[in-house]
Amino acid sequence: MEHQWLPFTPNRDFKADPKLFGTAKGVYYYDPAGRPVLDGVSGLFTTPAGHGRVEIADAVRDQILELDFTPGFLRSHPKAFAAASRVAALLPAGLNRIFFAASGSEAIDTAMKICLAWHRARKEGTRAMFVSRERAYHGVNIGGTALGGIGNNRRILGNMVSGVVHMRHTWLPENRLTPGQPLYGADLAEDLTRFVQLHGADNIAACFVEPIAGSTGTLVPPVGYLERLREICTRHGILLVFDEVICGFGRTGQAFAAQSFGVTPDLITMAKALTNGSIPMSGVAIREDIHQTILDAAPTMETEFYHGYTWSAHPVACAAALAALDIYVHEDLFARGRALSPYFLERLFSLAGHPEVTDIRGYGMLGAVDFKPSHKPGHRGYMLQKRLYELGLHLKSTGDSVLIAPPLVFTRENIDTMVDTLREALTTG
Repeated sequence: MEHQWLPFTPNRDFKADPKLFGTAKGVYYYDPAGRPVLDGVSGLFTTPAGHGRVEIADAVRDQILELDFTPGFLRSHPKAFAAASRVAALLPAGLNRIFFAASGSEAIDTAMKICLAWHRARKEGTRAMFVSRERAYHGVNIGGTALGGIGNNRRILGNMVSGVVHMRHTWLPENRLTPGQPLYGADLAEDLTRFVQLHGADNIAACFVEPIAGSTGTLVPPVGYLERLREICTRHGILLVFDEVICGFGRTGQAFAAQSFGVTPDLITMAKALTNGSIPMSGVAIREDIHQTILDAAPTMETEFYHGYTWSAHPVACAAALAALDIYVHEDLFARGRALSPYFLERLFSLAGHPEVTDIRGYGMLGAVDFKPSHKPGHRGYMLQKRLYELGLHLKSTGDSVLIAPPLVFTRENIDTMVDTLREALTTG
């Protein structure tokens, strides 16, 4: 075990007491001894259709034998265009140009570059600043880390990128224990107006937000908040970017949270569930006119956007994405999640009376439970992870909050088991 450095993990403690999965099928992981562990967070928000889908495995195998790799620079393959068309069909109208990458972090940095390129193409090159939020998570590449607002992800690295400012997060004590969208906090969007007044709109390129701030603990946007951000961005020529790496592909009841909340951004980043978690893949959806402006600004026969990755639109990833999208459509998975959401939220909020619980939030098939910290912030969340593994439940924790995102193929019985196990862990952990 000594050779691997695990991400976001206390490596010394893990290797002294490893928590391993050996196989997965349906809504369960299994440890190397075959003990089942219920997957209550869809892998890592990645696997809404459940594990071990034969349709995806067959598509991946067939693609490796047909065309295992082709560069995406000056070459491509049919499934890349098919995957882009299928994704575009799920998106809000107008966001129909897709740039593929391999991770959510890459999608974010790609989106940042697209925003800068668009402003330069319009002769507004002074627009180089970005606005994000406290408690935001936008991946771990340089740009995404700068946009991020989770302290531990930034503290030891310093200010790697200048020109990024952060609005306040949207958690308010008066919204505690509120299912769905909280009523208070829409005025927090005015932080963006304050930055316009301070720095000048002609210096701000884009505002990046997660429609629901996921990794920090499911911060659902207050009623009217996203609408107000959209209005401010439109008024001042600022691009609005939704990071839907967690929310995308049915987590909020629609294909994307932009549709669930009725607010259309200018760009959307996506990853995770794009392939049902089977193969790394991500994408950026771009408004058609933004894409066209960047293309038109370049001389004929010259590359319009000097950016890309070795793994952009990898043939095997595209095959996996097409197979996953087929499952989502044929099994009506987004509607299934939407129908299951009321029961999920009802059972999740049944934990409200637990003496260790301080807050619960949830929307669609995404939720979080905050609990009282111990002597050191985050310590209890880490120890709870160990207890959950022992009890046979897989969830994600951030600090002293546990995140819940069941596969959309969950049953009510699965939800009951998940909530009862979490209750036991909170009581005994």
